[in-house]
Order: sequence, then structure tokens, then C-alpha cells
Amino acid sequence: GESGSGKSTLARVLAHAHTADGGTLRLRGDDVTRPSRRALHAVRRQVQMVFQDPYASLNPRMTVGEIVAEPLVAFGIGDREARRERVAELLELAGLDPAVAGRHPRSFSGGQRQRIGI
Repeated sequence: GESGSGKSTLARVLAHAHTADGGTLRLRGDDVTRPSRRALHAVRRQVQMVFQDPYASLNPRMTVGEIVAEPLVAFGIGDREARRERVAELLELAGLDPAVAGRHPRSFSGGQRQRIGI
């Protein structure tokens, strides 16, 4: 959409990082305007923010593997070994060698950083 059309505002409302002034918010047909704690947890598993600036959005103190694994840890998905395997799969999907999981964001180009963030 065009600049100023509300894309970022909609994303913030979907992620429940911002409250809508009115109306109903539906995600895949379900009303998530005022979700319960459990429903909000489910919404946040489906909707996450991807920030535009790849140089400011990745924690420079974390490795790429830690960054990619962070949502898995936050939502209690898999044990350590399962997360390590999933991180390798996700890095491959992003066009990156899984061997880069131990490197820090500063060693990647802007495009690579954007793919890591996604």
C-alpha cells in the first residue's frame, strides 16, 4: 500500500502492540479485538513484527542462531536440539548456510540481515 495508508498501524494492532480506536479485528475469521490471555498468545504465534531497518532491528550481542531461535524459545517450541535443527532449516530457507548460526549480525549484509529478521 501507499505511504500513510495504515500498513504499520494495522500490523501493530494485529500484534496487539497498539490498541485500535474502534471496530473489530479479525484474524482468519476469528474476532481477536479483545482476546483472552490464551488467545493473545495464539495470535502472537501467528503474527510477529518484522522491522524495516535491518541494521537496527537485530540485537548485536546475540548470534544469528539465538536471534532465529528467540521466538521458538519464547513460545516453548521444541527442546534445545529440536530448536537447533529448526534454526538450521530456517536459515536454509532464508538462503543462508546453517553454519552461520554462530556469527553475529555485524558480519552480514543488509539484505542478509533482513532475511534473518524475517
